[in-house]
Amino acid sequence: MHLSQITPSLFASLGLADASDQINCGASPNGRELLFLVDGLGADAVEKFSSYIPTLSSLIRHGAVRTSFPSTTATSLATLTTGVNPGTHGMLGYTVQVPRSGGRILNSLKWDERVDPAIWQPVPTLFERATAADISVTHVAAKRYEDTGFTRAVFRGANYRGANIHEDLVTETVEALKKTPSFVYLYVNELDVAGHSDGVGSEKWLAALVAIDQLVANLLKKLPRKTRIWLTADHGMINVGEKIVIGQENDLATDIATIAGEPRARHLYLEDGAPLSAHKEVASRWEEYLGEKATIYLRDQAIAAGLFGIEVSLDASDRMGDVIAIAHGEMILIEAEREKQEGAMVGHHGGATDIESFVPLLTHVTS
Repeated sequence: MHLSQITPSLFASLGLADASDQINCGASPNGRELLFLVDGLGADAVEKFSSYIPTLSSLIRHGAVRTSFPSTTATSLATLTTGVNPGTHGMLGYTVQVPRSGGRILNSLKWDERVDPAIWQPVPTLFERATAADISVTHVAAKRYEDTGFTRAVFRGANYRGANIHEDLVTETVEALKKTPSFVYLYVNELDVAGHSDGVGSEKWLAALVAIDQLVANLLKKLPRKTRIWLTADHGMINVGEKIVIGQENDLATDIATIAGEPRARHLYLEDGAPLSAHKEVASRWEEYLGEKATIYLRDQAIAAGLFGIEVSLDASDRMGDVIAIAHGEMILIEAEREKQEGAMVGHHGGATDIESFVPLLTHVTS
């Protein structure tokens, strides 16, 4: 299964006419569907740390789900809510260069008021489509996300209910599911935060995992009868091994004007107008230095390989790095100007390894 197939299937189960059931979930038991997104919870972690999560371990495993590339929040959530791949929705990573901006970078999660979210991500969300079909759609997450550009780009169409603690998240979710047909998207990010700061399996990460398991247990007690809950994630996470700083004791920064993406998946941009021969020189330099530690693509090679999906819009192609570098193993590629911040993080994602790219899909129907 693919992440892009989940939300269309759930809305199809609620009767959305132009959506199809691609994951064989069948009709909604009672017209109430809850999709719980746990940021950073890889499929491997559910198995490896099962003893810490008795509630999650008791749920039915509907299957493992592959995310889009890069395996990062901005890209995955756009894929989840539009039902299409990054080459179509255009959210190609944590950061990308804004075309013809003089090297300005758009941080997808923090946004930039100069960029119109509805133009940057033009695909109608499934939330918009469902709301137009009289399905109640609610987005439950921390209050700070409500008016962000990212929310307007990726989650538009849903009624936002902000809540900052687990107890309130449960209350808002239960309230939203009183209507039928209804769909609630619930999001928490503390596991991802703990993974970045302390690493997968750390004391802080395990505490966050246990708290999420308890949150699910509380939800199951309070959700309306025959509510179907689905739990998935946007990516998994690896703990860092080797650290390479771009341009530090190496010539990887040569001819590169702008570095974007993240340490596991880099978009590299040359100066506007640089010839293809210059792009090839950069790619060759990176391949020679990194060898089997990374896969390097020129833009056209990435498109031909279907890295961002079979279809790639002109806008998506325009935003893509001239050269794209994907780290292997546990290696990260650090931007020199952000060495302190990126080097301090223990957990990383964005790459194409199975640990980063496979997430769980767990389900349960309340009694």
